[in-house]
Amino acid sequence: MAMFRSARRLPLAVAVVGAVTLGLLAPVAAADVQFEPGVPGLGDPYFPDLGNGGYDVEDYHVKMAYEADTGAINATTTINATATQDLSRFDLDLYKLNVRSVQVDGETAGFARTGERELVITPREGLRKQSAFTVVVRYDGIPEALRGPISSGRPYGFVRTGNGATIISQPDGASTWFPSNDHPRDKAFFTVETTVRQGLQVVGNGRLVQQPRGEDTDTFVWTEDSPMATYLVTNSIGRFDTTTSTTSELISQLDAVNSGIASDPAAARTRAWTKAAVDGISPLFGFYPFDTTGSIIENNDVPPLNLKGALATQTRPTYQSPPTEADVARAIGYQWFGASVTPARWSDVWLGDGLATWTEKFWAERNGGPSAQEAFKRIYDDPPTVPPGRPGFWDIAVADPSRDQMFHPAVALRGGMAFQALRHMIGESRCAELTRAWLSRNEYGTATTEDFEALAQQITGRDLRDFFKVWLHTAAKPPAGWWGVDSAIRTERAGRWPNHRLPSRPAAVRAGDGSEAIHGGKLADHAVDDAEWAGARGAVPVGPGGAELPRGLTGRRRGPDGW
Repeated sequence: MAMFRSARRLPLAVAVVGAVTLGLLAPVAAADVQFEPGVPGLGDPYFPDLGNGGYDVEDYHVKMAYEADTGAINATTTINATATQDLSRFDLDLYKLNVRSVQVDGETAGFARTGERELVITPREGLRKQSAFTVVVRYDGIPEALRGPISSGRPYGFVRTGNGATIISQPDGASTWFPSNDHPRDKAFFTVETTVRQGLQVVGNGRLVQQPRGEDTDTFVWTEDSPMATYLVTNSIGRFDTTTSTTSELISQLDAVNSGIASDPAAARTRAWTKAAVDGISPLFGFYPFDTTGSIIENNDVPPLNLKGALATQTRPTYQSPPTEADVARAIGYQWFGASVTPARWSDVWLGDGLATWTEKFWAERNGGPSAQEAFKRIYDDPPTVPPGRPGFWDIAVADPSRDQMFHPAVALRGGMAFQALRHMIGESRCAELTRAWLSRNEYGTATTEDFEALAQQITGRDLRDFFKVWLHTAAKPPAGWWGVDSAIRTERAGRWPNHRLPSRPAAVRAGDGSEAIHGGKLADHAVDDAEWAGARGAVPVGPGGAELPRGLTGRRRGPDGW
């Protein structure tokens, strides 16, 4: 994501050359500038062609109409970006859908499809390094879900449901419904505007800012004003019962549950579990990183979809069926460890899933359950059965499980176990210091396993290379000596996990013009008048039924003019 944008644009120096092969227009060039194509992939070790080089996206506006009866979409995505090199052409990731036109800065651009996913765009003018530009892609079709060993054969991406659709984009499914730089390294702001027939609702990330009604349609405009990776964008379409509330720290909370299962006891309790987790985890890790929270509970763990589990989509996790309290704690933990601090490569997936799983066990420990040490020791002694066709529980390396095994249950469980073993070794105070430093230094960004290992050694002042080799980089069960002899952390070694001192008032609030200041999860005491604290200035966002949503604390946000 671009932190700032300049508007330097190359003046015309030569005439436009005629169309070239594949339907691409040759860009205008200057005699003293060498324009080069952006690379068609960011070189991720598991998805080398995913994402694209040469530019940095600042924000997306995805505008689409969805026809539930046919599954078809008619859409326009507008992308504001900044060139990171002198750019002759660039790529977007878009899976199979029919592209009707492309414009760059209001002018028709050449485009071509290479393979099933790559959209190659050639603007009429070369784009100078650090220049801002806008891309508008108009497209339509029926989104096709992806399948493969990664998802154990289940569909993911844009998935059609009985009366709508659900989004399961991790790791590479965002391109099934909108063109993007589809890799976690390029986070951006998002607005998603969806029109559906009346009777259906749409629930997305962040805040519902508009809900205009047509003659027989409703449109839902959701905006997320914190940087977000493409795989964390959600857009659930269906019939939902929704409630709005606020957490103790005045985070806006919206919970939506499929109307057919609204009376399910677990579904009914999810709202309270979510609030408790956000309120309870914040003092341990530092301020909740976003200004909204909540849940989306689908009813998709039924034939023919049989979708499982939860996707911790940013601000509002999506559960394919009513969750357990442990599911909620893990999904809320992911808001810190996966949504705010996002793995920079897909081989680093354990940093999100593993630390979120540790958060689940830590949360139970703090609320009268077994200690995290006891919980993980039980798994160490008696690991769960692995689905047929998958490597054994101890037969993968957590920090490099391979592309097809990146969501193997051992990645999350052993990743959390490794962090608990580290906690056991270094004690509570150092572990708390490491956790908060990791979250604050990398907030709204991405990080790697090597970054984590380096920070752990810096914080502890210890050489931990052998520890990490055993726990993260070896496809074998760590010897018992690496786990420790105690079933629970010894008080004399561990001390107490100190609570993070949260201020009684927010350091910044959203003004009436939509602009916001920065707290970045590291709030200091700041005088804020009671009217601001109550969110009294300016318009209040609305919920799916038109109800006003309470204001939340602000994080690193865009105002009307960007950062």
